[in-house]
Amino acid sequence: MGYEMTIGLETHVELSTKTKIFCSCTTEFGGDPNTHCCPVCIGLPGSLPKLNRAVVEYAVKAGLATNCEIGYTSKMDRKNYVYPDLSKAYQISQLDYPLCKNGHMTLSDGQTIRLNRIHIEEDAGKLVHSGNDTNVDYNRGGVPLIEIVTEPDFHSAQQVREYLENLRLIMKTLDVSDCKMQEGSMRCDVNISIRRTGDKKLGTRTEIKNMNSLSFISKAIESEYNRQVDALECGEQIIQETRRFNESTGETESMRGKEDSNDYRYFGDPDLPIVYISPEEVEQLRASMPELPDQKQVRYMREYGLSDGDSMQIIRYTKLALYYEKMVDVSGAPKLAANLLITQLFRVLEDEEAKENASLPIPAEYIGEVLKLVNEGKISNNFIKKILDEMLEKQKPFAELFKISDFSMADESETESFVDAAIAESAAAVQDYLAGKEKAIFAIIGKVMKASKGKADAKTVEEMIIKKIKN
Repeated sequence: MGYEMTIGLETHVELSTKTKIFCSCTTEFGGDPNTHCCPVCIGLPGSLPKLNRAVVEYAVKAGLATNCEIGYTSKMDRKNYVYPDLSKAYQISQLDYPLCKNGHMTLSDGQTIRLNRIHIEEDAGKLVHSGNDTNVDYNRGGVPLIEIVTEPDFHSAQQVREYLENLRLIMKTLDVSDCKMQEGSMRCDVNISIRRTGDKKLGTRTEIKNMNSLSFISKAIESEYNRQVDALECGEQIIQETRRFNESTGETESMRGKEDSNDYRYFGDPDLPIVYISPEEVEQLRASMPELPDQKQVRYMREYGLSDGDSMQIIRYTKLALYYEKMVDVSGAPKLAANLLITQLFRVLEDEEAKENASLPIPAEYIGEVLKLVNEGKISNNFIKKILDEMLEKQKPFAELFKISDFSMADESETESFVDAAIAESAAAVQDYLAGKEKAIFAIIGKVMKASKGKADAKTVEEMIIKKIKN
């Protein structure tokens, strides 16, 4: 009998506000240890927190983008636990009145992932281990977070990865977070249980904490699924616990027993007032939101005629999508621009960070001008790579490097003379084509393109060759 895996996610996203959630300390990443903190964010006696309004606004935008209901009235709560990264022995979070609830996201396979809630809270500090010593850096303490909690609606690592990629792209598009997983600004707790296929009741769950790599999340899910299956097959019981993923072994390891909400002794924070947000304010925030990724993809397919795959490759990178749109605005050739971006510019942008930042040495308008010339038939598409390479190297526009006449296309009479010469030199290829070997025509086309130095249009050449040899 087989087993079904069930997964729920708790995703922590650090918000890109300039200051922390309850004080004016900077949220800038890095810095010397314990230099980005003050009495408020480390909870010294007598200090009082004050809620950062931008945190509420960012969280509401995240909720609107994920189809949530907005809680017009919410409150802050104290979540009590003792751990060195939390200097005041409690975290200010939200329990029973979160800012956003009942959202959803639909995956490409049709699966709907329900979002139980999105609430705001403060981040904890960071433990730094060195040999037998452990130090604490409170720079991260008090950095604003949203925690996005799903229902247990995932049944594969592939679904989890797609959800997280979509969520990351939405947050980056909204500019509420940079979602740099390598810097910890997007982290995920993965709750996994298994049950025998056909069973109604969910199995006992385990939680894999603080995952900050999509690749490792997929590996951790696979490892934990196999561990639980092996345990049940051996007659063992799964215990509710918190685990971590060991990157060296590729396996999950037990950390501690898993707490439930009542273990944290939540109560309303007495130092912070009730949070009220009006329907009018929510609508103002909705109106200020940019075009979301799914909306952009639909527009690219409808207005630009791009395929689902091409549009998805482009919208994955917010800044690169803007670069693409500038190319289209200048050239009026969306398909040409998409093809050049995917086949030529992606090779220049060697890693994900370069793609995220659209780190190209020339403005989109320079490339758009070249594509416009191609679209108008003034230069041959065959020369785009050569032109682009030279422009990228010299960081200059087409007009400062070339003349249109250098790349103009051969006219019909010139093309016909090249075709006649190539046919005369390719008797064997002609016979092969007439005998049914259609690929033989490429040898003749190749001769024409070589003789014309790429200035002949390949499609026109092919049509002309077929017409001549069949007559």
